[in-house]
Amino acid sequence: MADTKGMAKTSTRSLWKGAITFGLVHIPIGLYSATEETDVDFDWLDRRTLDPVGYKRVNKRTGKEIDKEDVVKGVQYSKGEYVVLSPDEIAEAYPRTTQTIEIAAFMDIDEVPFVYLEKPYYTAPINKGEKVYALLREALKQTGKAALARVVIRSKQHLAVVLPCGPALVLNLLRWGGEIRSWDGLNLPAEGKSAGIRDTELTMAKHLIEEMSGHWHADELRDNFHDAIMKLVEAKARAGEAATVEPLEEEPQAQGADVIDLTELLRRSLRGGAKPAHAPAPAPAKKPAGSSRTASHKPEAERAVAAATPRKSATKTAAKKTASTPTSRARRAA
Repeated sequence: MADTKGMAKTSTRSLWKGAITFGLVHIPIGLYSATEETDVDFDWLDRRTLDPVGYKRVNKRTGKEIDKEDVVKGVQYSKGEYVVLSPDEIAEAYPRTTQTIEIAAFMDIDEVPFVYLEKPYYTAPINKGEKVYALLREALKQTGKAALARVVIRSKQHLAVVLPCGPALVLNLLRWGGEIRSWDGLNLPAEGKSAGIRDTELTMAKHLIEEMSGHWHADELRDNFHDAIMKLVEAKARAGEAATVEPLEEEPQAQGADVIDLTELLRRSLRGGAKPAHAPAPAPAKKPAGSSRTASHKPEAERAVAAATPRKSATKTAAKKTASTPTSRARRAA
């Protein structure tokens, strides 16, 4: 994975700064995006003027537009029945943000089913954490292990694995166990010889696989649809106008903890003194379930009905995601 040819440009804007912890070891790191979306963002435009078209908040039953102040959030628990939750109740249910990747255990990399992998992030050391960062990376490489961890990103708790990838430690978010569907109901053939495969057939299949085997080259794997659309956009925009977008501002720098003697921390962890680097704060007291308001599918519950499927904001910027391709609002060529 040392070869970066064909990969997207590195993102140096940290999503947050925190630490990787296991035992008594504390590794200060920054978290960076490891992916770049290549989907084409088609904006809605007025055919006559090419002005951007936004969205309205509409009551689905009456068809009338409603004000932002009249929109609430509710969860449908049976057909036509909703429970409305207040912003405070929703905020209390969010997991506590710790800015920490808390490693719970280590396991063989092969034990992590690829179907659970969801989204990768790069981590990089900060605040003089290079040595301890490199130590964990090299230890994982030589043992063939991955670290199973929990992390909170944007108020949502995730299961994740930390594993070495070239010179970096990658945090790959995982889907929870209940999010992966079982294959029990699918009509799948039996495994092994029970599938009725003859040895000659298997041998020919293996030879074909060997003849077609190659190596991973990221520069050879491109989104052809995206490239074709963007070439068309650039060609049609040469005679038109383009809109520019101001770059996103950097997040304020967060202060991380200093790195203390690594050898002593490892020695103390192996003696059985492994404790989380930061003790979790007690969870906030939950409000009684009765504080939620129950609304039925009647005229007085029209607000909850509209809230079950919240709409996007009323203003949708036409120049979204166009900082690197300032042609999204180009007038059509004559």
